[in-house]
Amino acid sequence: MVILIAGVALWALAHLFKRVLPDRRAALGDKGKGAVALALLLSVLLMIFGYRIADFVPLWSGPTWLVHLNNLAVLIALYMMSPAPKKGALLNNVRHPMLIGFVLWAGAHLLVNGDLASLILFGGLGAWALVEIAVINRAEPAWAPGPKGSIAKDGMFFVASILLLGVIGYIHGLIGPSPFPG
Repeated sequence: MVILIAGVALWALAHLFKRVLPDRRAALGDKGKGAVALALLLSVLLMIFGYRIADFVPLWSGPTWLVHLNNLAVLIALYMMSPAPKKGALLNNVRHPMLIGFVLWAGAHLLVNGDLASLILFGGLGAWALVEIAVINRAEPAWAPGPKGSIAKDGMFFVASILLLGVIGYIHGLIGPSPFPG
């Protein structure tokens, strides 16, 4: 579990570095971008390997229908992480659609994964996203939505999100459990 915890912690620290220590990050210049990118890559590798080697410690077990709720929540999360909030009309007034989508994705995964490693991974990433929202809001309290897009763009990005869910689900099934029941 130490590797998994280290991966989640490194992910959070690499993302928060710019917001928490802006002068230090600015002093690094373009080299800082590379360092942060390497830290994020390392964090993802630590999370993948840490999760895969973690002992299974069950904490809860939900009903099987939660798989459907998980898939719906992940679909909405993918839509929120698409360009729809900037180019569409439905999410135009949402300040942090990508981070909120990330929290939704993490929470959806906790619905169907009731073990300790999943709680550390998805709970930790969801907590990071909530902290990131709070830190951004504190650093930049003034915010106004951009120009409102069209419902047609919302529809286009929703269809793209459905297709992406299918692709991600297929790959997910190849490397781990299939997210689709049946």
